[in-house]
Amino acid sequence: MKKFFTIGLLIFFFSLTAQEKEILVFHKTDGFYHESIPTGIETIKDLGEENGFNVEVTKDSYHFSEENLRNYDLIIFLNTTGNILNSEQQTAFEKYMESGGNFFGIHAAADTEYEWEWYGKLVGAYFLDHPEVQEANITVEAPDHPIVSHLPSVWPRKDEWYNYKDINPEIKVLLRLDESTYQGGKNGKDHPIAWYQELEHGGVSIYTGSGHTHESYAEPAFRQHLVQAICYVLNRDDSSIKQ
Repeated sequence: MKKFFTIGLLIFFFSLTAQEKEILVFHKTDGFYHESIPTGIETIKDLGEENGFNVEVTKDSYHFSEENLRNYDLIIFLNTTGNILNSEQQTAFEKYMESGGNFFGIHAAADTEYEWEWYGKLVGAYFLDHPEVQEANITVEAPDHPIVSHLPSVWPRKDEWYNYKDINPEIKVLLRLDESTYQGGKNGKDHPIAWYQELEHGGVSIYTGSGHTHESYAEPAFRQHLVQAICYVLNRDDSSIKQ
């Protein structure tokens, strides 16, 4: 009870300080289309209404211009796939991040822009393959971090579990998959499934491998994982937030 009360106060504090923040949810696909994308969009909109941040949604890459990206405090790639930005748009996104911008990749954001090395380092890893949807145990590696502080030490849940390649050694792991609890894992004992990076230009990059299924976005723990990730980005300059 005490833990959930503390988390409630944390989110209440976040919501007060997240007001007037602008988020762009980008969901363009040039490969597999996740049927859960509309569900994910509505979930993030709901979280914005509940926590005081504004959400704009697009699948149009023309939003990725230097001038337009300045309007956003956070860019979310929601189940994007394939090559979704041209060279000019890539340059604009790089300049946004180099100016202290923030990024949050959800699930298939790792199945995106394989030929763009900069993006691979930003998202933290690329998708390799996955087994069928099934339940697995997730181990919380950083229980004091606000993004995952609400979770039990072992979090059993059902989703589509990605195997990864080209994992960036700079990532700070928040959650790991326990491959002994499901079939088809290929990363062994070191199988990250959520992580973040503090970037040299002052921004942050966060990634979560969950979010394939419609059901994910109805799970209270996963919804809280999303909103705590978003609010961590929007309020990370506050000295009271644990890094």
